[in-house]
Amino acid sequence: MAARVAVIGAGLAGLAAAEELQRAGVTVEVFERSRLLGGRATSFELGGVEVDNGQHVFLGCCTELLDFIDRVGMGACVQLQDRFDALVLSRRAGASRLRAARLPAPWHLVASFARYRHLGLMGKARIARALAAARSAQRSTETFAEWLARHGQTDATVRAFWDPFFVPALNAPLDRVSAADAGFVISTAFLASADAACFGYSTVPLARIAAAAAERIGAVHLGTPVLCLDVDASARRVQGVVAGGGERMPFDGVIAAVTPTQLTRLLGEAERFGVAGLDAYEPHAIIDVHLWHDRGSLGFAFAALLDSPVQWVFEKGEGYLCCSLSAADDLVGESADTLVQRCWNEVTAIVPGLAGARLVRGSVTRVRDATFVAKPGTTRPGPATGWSNLAIAGAWTNTGWPDTMESAVRSGRAAARHLAAALGGACRA
Repeated sequence: MAARVAVIGAGLAGLAAAEELQRAGVTVEVFERSRLLGGRATSFELGGVEVDNGQHVFLGCCTELLDFIDRVGMGACVQLQDRFDALVLSRRAGASRLRAARLPAPWHLVASFARYRHLGLMGKARIARALAAARSAQRSTETFAEWLARHGQTDATVRAFWDPFFVPALNAPLDRVSAADAGFVISTAFLASADAACFGYSTVPLARIAAAAAERIGAVHLGTPVLCLDVDASARRVQGVVAGGGERMPFDGVIAAVTPTQLTRLLGEAERFGVAGLDAYEPHAIIDVHLWHDRGSLGFAFAALLDSPVQWVFEKGEGYLCCSLSAADDLVGESADTLVQRCWNEVTAIVPGLAGARLVRGSVTRVRDATFVAKPGTTRPGPATGWSNLAIAGAWTNTGWPDTMESAVRSGRAAARHLAAALGGACRA
């Protein structure tokens, strides 16, 4: 008889774990406390429009995420650039682009920097030297801000390059993330290959990708929190889960694909399960402000804004902009009206074609714990725990990647393979 596994959490990590186990012939049931699929990458109706809870962008190097989307039959719903191309707007210098040339990495970026109007020659040289030294950052215990300062970066280079690209990538201020995580992003996205930094995004609401994954899984229980694990402490084994109104449900194994905060509550005393350091993670917020205006299409897919709380703005449709505010902990408590007006003031001052435009309506989505950033020097856990039939997953775990959609999928698949092996099976690639 096939092994039965409970997966706690229907975010990308949990769905990727369940899909991997299902392919291996394991019977899987997923438990999700929310009534929405997708976790921190979901969507819902807002004012009659289905919107994502955050503007999620990935890169060409996110190979496991792209494979997962393809596996669940949604590959046609992804837009991926054929080469890195980013429009960057500022009040002072107007519009400029960073567009990769058709050359091998890292030379593909050199020509683009040469034409970049938001930096002078000296600033470009400083960035080039830092990029060349990026692999050393992966061995550093510093914060990224400390590493940048030690490698000659100035306020101008941080403003024109490091902030707009790396604060959103890591969803944290540069003085709160490790140089190791930032160095990994530089090496993997900018230096590894010419197409690694290509921007990609879903052309459908993210919950539809999660729903397509859920359709391939035996059972998905929405609105059903897992209160605790049912354990045999003497044997150091999980016997099942206690769900909903206290119902005990037996399983051969469990994958907890939840945040560090949720895992702490689920396990109670995490150390007895061989899981330590869950208090070393700092949550950071993302805010998306949705603006509908009377100017129709502005002719770009997305753009970075310099010297603005709005790091990126995306044109989601004719007359519809989504403003993305990463690492928005200082703003997450502001009222929706204040955030809408703040973002409208920003885009009308910076985005060409919006001067004098009329705001038709605006809405706000905010996720207070959008990502979990480990304090520099933290050893992140892998999928294994001290109990053989309990595994953990989540974008915050040790996948080699920072907390991203790619990390979520990698963590789920790693947890599934680990647990399948522990139960006597093996997942197919």
